[in-house]
Amino acid sequence: QVQLVESGGGLVQAGGSLRLSCAASGRTFSTYAMGWFRRVPGKEREFIAGISSWGSGTVQADSVKGRVTISKDNAKDMWYLEMNNLKPEDTAIYYCAARRAAIVVRAITAYDYWGQGTQVTVSS
Repeated sequence: QVQLVESGGGLVQAGGSLRLSCAASGRTFSTYAMGWFRRVPGKEREFIAGISSWGSGTVQADSVKGRVTISKDNAKDMWYLEMNNLKPEDTAIYYCAARRAAIVVRAITAYDYWGQGTQVTVSS
């Protein structure tokens, strides 16, 4: 059974940093691209960042560009999203997702497996 589990969320002050982790199990994900998404209550889930299956191709949304680093450890089936200079508008539930393809895309429907999400709250 495929499972993605996010961790690392929490409460942080504006300007602070967090590192989110996503642990994958149930199969080998070395050939999967991976994305991070977030959802603010009342809004659609949005793409934040993604990384290709080989780990060197990354994509970031304009809303977070320059403030996040995404990485992938294929040996451990772990993915990470490091967020810096956090802002109150970054408050959301953050999800990791895996796609049965090598290339990152932004479309939510392109991802095959999803975690349950982890809450990030940024106080002003």
